[in-house]
Amino acid sequence: MRRYTQQRHKSMLAGKACFFAFILLGVLIIPYRASAKPPGSFSDLVKVVSPSVVNISSVKVVNPSEQPSSSGPYGQNDPFGDFFYRFFGNNMLRSFKQRGLGSGFIIDAEGYILTNNHVVEQADKIEVTLQDGRSFTATTVGHDPKTDLALIKIKADEDLKPLPLGDSEKSEVGDWVVAVGSPFGLGNTVTAGIISAKYRQIGAGAYDDFIQTDASINPGNSGGPLLNTRGEVIGINTAIFSRSGGNIGIGFAVPVNIAKDLLPQLKKGKIVRGWLGVHIQAVTPSLRDKLDLDTVEGALVSQVIPDSPADKAGLKRGDVIISFDGMAIEEMHDLPYLVSKTDVGRKVAVVIERDGRQKTIEVKIGKLEDEQQPPAENSEADMPKKQLGMALREVTPEMADQYNLAVTSGIVILQVEPGSPASEAGLRPGDIIVEADRKPVKDLTAFLDKVHRTDKGESLLLLINREGSTYFITLGINQ
Repeated sequence: MRRYTQQRHKSMLAGKACFFAFILLGVLIIPYRASAKPPGSFSDLVKVVSPSVVNISSVKVVNPSEQPSSSGPYGQNDPFGDFFYRFFGNNMLRSFKQRGLGSGFIIDAEGYILTNNHVVEQADKIEVTLQDGRSFTATTVGHDPKTDLALIKIKADEDLKPLPLGDSEKSEVGDWVVAVGSPFGLGNTVTAGIISAKYRQIGAGAYDDFIQTDASINPGNSGGPLLNTRGEVIGINTAIFSRSGGNIGIGFAVPVNIAKDLLPQLKKGKIVRGWLGVHIQAVTPSLRDKLDLDTVEGALVSQVIPDSPADKAGLKRGDVIISFDGMAIEEMHDLPYLVSKTDVGRKVAVVIERDGRQKTIEVKIGKLEDEQQPPAENSEADMPKKQLGMALREVTPEMADQYNLAVTSGIVILQVEPGSPASEAGLRPGDIIVEADRKPVKDLTAFLDKVHRTDKGESLLLLINREGSTYFITLGINQ
């Protein structure tokens, strides 16, 4: 009986504990569910922000000299181009107006409007239409193709209502957002969704850092604002991922913090960026092992440009930059943007890892100049040897001159077989192997001997030259 009473007492205590735990859990869960509840309506927000969003129509006059001789009146991809040219010849080549549509938003009462560079690039005429139907001719104040941002200006007879610029860093994945713009020319179209991801790299350039959203973005939305629920701009809608040209729930916006950093220079009409003078790549797990690094964080220096600020400061190929001006470099893509917004002439501390040790180097930042490097050509001439799924050939000075190769020695890759170890490593036709396991590659025989002496399952650390830039690549040995 006593034993039964004790068991009953324990059961009652356990029941009470479960009850209070349930109550406590409910207290914790209910606020979360309330905060996660979607807004009942965005109508109040839309009424406030819509007058500040504009429709942009651009016109570019295309001259006959700019048209390919075999294209039709609808451009180079016109399927009837050959037909038109065969029957009308050059008589059909006359000037025509190429029109474009996009969006933008007012950022101050003086008439400045922020949009995408590709919306107004090389336009001969830019027309801005407000929500109330008023139209104005705009002028381009400044533009930046590298971030696809442009600043235009109108002169209005009445005060304009600007949109407040928020802080894109404070936005979180899962936050509700609203996109306003003119998809397909349909002005003041509103769509809503959430932030799907941040810091996306989509191959748009060195300054890739996009906000991804599932709010519907379509052609014509470019340049319009992506807003948080407080009506603040957190991004500029720029691109979509689509196989059909329409929205499938994957859109990208330039974070507004990038635009805020550039606005003073855009208003001056010229963008000046800092320059370090290195080519970098990500530290992969295989590179970490081959280079005896402790982490995959940082930016691996694959090339130091001669006479650049980095070269003068003593940076070397193989260094891993782990901090720049006091900011940790967690991923390779962090570095270019930090360097670009550093004032020219300023001295900054760059922390590197070299040979297992950390070292701080002071670098005086230079000015980034627009440079274009000619692509390296390759040829399938002669009879290349195939190793590891690659067709290889030694580079000679004559060959380098004939095919416009970036270097005059090494081994050029002429072919890469799909699914081969070379393909899996990321090697491409035209790449030139200049080092293997940190040793210069002098000739094809020595390289193949190095491959044969590498055990199956191991890898070679290759330094390749690709269109004038060098990269580290690990090549797995399967046979």
